[in-house]
Amino acid sequence: MDIHIDTDVCIGAGQCALAAPGVFTQDDDGFSALLPGREDGGGDPMLREAARACPVGAIKLSGPPG
Repeated sequence: MDIHIDTDVCIGAGQCALAAPGVFTQDDDGFSALLPGREDGGGDPMLREAARACPVGAIKLSGPPG
């Protein structure tokens, strides 16, 4: 699965990291980032929930599940 984080839209709410801590983290500025090696989601069952939890819709998922 392809994961795109729109860094121009992200407000650093951290809901993605709370929902799927095995995929998302927050960078030094507090904005959403992917954990190294998890660029495809790693098959995390909470990936879609993390994208839905983003209050500003900064996370887009596309392609088949990884």
